[in-house]
Amino acid sequence: MGFVAKAKRMTFLVHRWTGVLMCVLMALWFVSGMTMLFVGYPKLTPWERMAGLPALPSSGCCIDVAAALAQSRNAGAVNSIVLTSVGGRPHYVLLEGDGSRLAVDAVDGARLAAGPGQALSSARAFLHGAPASYAGFIDEDRWTHARSLAPHRPLHVVEMGDADATRLYLSSATGQVVLDAPRAERLWNFVGAWLHWLYMFRNQPTDPVWSWTVIVLSSIGVVSAMAGALNGIWRWRFAGTYKSGSKSPFREAYLRWHHILGLSFGALLLAWIFSGLMSMNPLGVFDAKGMRPDVAAFEGGSAALVRLPLATSEAVALLAAQGFRARELEWRVLAGQPYILARDGRAATRLIFAEQGGYVVRARWPEHVLFEAARRLLPQPMARIETLDAYDAYYYQRQEQSMYGADERRLPVLRAVFNDPGHTWVHLDVYTGQVESSLDSSERVGRWLFNFLHSWDLPAMLDALWWREAVLIGLCLGGVLLSVTAVVLGARRLRKWSAAR
Repeated sequence: MGFVAKAKRMTFLVHRWTGVLMCVLMALWFVSGMTMLFVGYPKLTPWERMAGLPALPSSGCCIDVAAALAQSRNAGAVNSIVLTSVGGRPHYVLLEGDGSRLAVDAVDGARLAAGPGQALSSARAFLHGAPASYAGFIDEDRWTHARSLAPHRPLHVVEMGDADATRLYLSSATGQVVLDAPRAERLWNFVGAWLHWLYMFRNQPTDPVWSWTVIVLSSIGVVSAMAGALNGIWRWRFAGTYKSGSKSPFREAYLRWHHILGLSFGALLLAWIFSGLMSMNPLGVFDAKGMRPDVAAFEGGSAALVRLPLATSEAVALLAAQGFRARELEWRVLAGQPYILARDGRAATRLIFAEQGGYVVRARWPEHVLFEAARRLLPQPMARIETLDAYDAYYYQRQEQSMYGADERRLPVLRAVFNDPGHTWVHLDVYTGQVESSLDSSERVGRWLFNFLHSWDLPAMLDALWWREAVLIGLCLGGVLLSVTAVVLGARRLRKWSAAR
């Protein structure tokens, strides 16, 4: 047997046995992928969170920020100060230097004890009086793997008696609702994201065993798809036909259809399996290679040390006079200038900062202030800064059910491009004065090899709405049929192998 014949035989055997191993999982990945187009993994979006909060009172509230900071172990190291509501009552939530959080009652200055009773009170306030039943205290379950929940663990679980039978998870540090999961969303996720991401094998937020399980299985899937594509092309008669009159050599129906479906959907299968592998960032290939933007330098100070000398009640009243019903206030600093960022029930924002001896409310920062602050992000010079008035391939908004559906992506946005070794791009939100995202050249490559190949998420595609979903469902159904024929053939092969042994 010549080298070419041996290579073809080896390719055929690799495809056969990797296909036997992966065919069922491939079918499940396609089915779960279709489900994820419509139902995402449970998350609490900014819009859901703000809608569950009452407007902040302009009278009878609140103690001075300094009094709240006195409850911290190290007031000077507090990284974030937010006035929000916990259980329908205003509280300051402080993010301390070690990453822990605490809540201080904004009326009496008492430190909040976030026990089961507080969890029930917060849950009823969030869903506006719906019946609530305390279900226990957990560190993590199948819906709470997100790393962002780490400072809030362990979590209180409260089952709500609302129409959606919502399960709420609440922080044991602050008493806030940090995740909502309606029953329908949980049930659909068993055939959606939970199945797609193989979360039955995941036991903690950072789980190397789960990560490498997914990486290895995805790699086998890539090898199987590549071997199948080569085998299918080699066996197809592009010129002429076999004796049967078909361009496929297979007479048996399942084999013939597997061959035809493989040629029709094999490239798609390979792209999706490969991009799924890239989503795991194997060996950190898409990690930023250089310095990350220095957000502390960008801010130029800490709200714990530099704050507007404006009473909280006056800030709320100032916003109300502008027709803005604040539900949350956050004390922040930009380029050394203190300001207050306010959010309403729709997560819309307003800014309060000092100007000409007084205080003003603005919808957005002047761009020249952001330009100057942006220069502090990296020590290398800034090549240019531009304003984006429309979404592009690197800055765009995803549907709520997407894994990125909770990301706020407002327009316009500023993009600062740096001459650092990684050619870093930083997006700055003009409405909040915050760094919205940062991408170096490695991360931008990852955007194409994972996000684009896996989700077809160019802005023009996302704008197509149901057309995109219809095309993706049609292609997924083709993938399901290809996988089902592989399951039948794999089962037959295993029976033959078992009988021979």
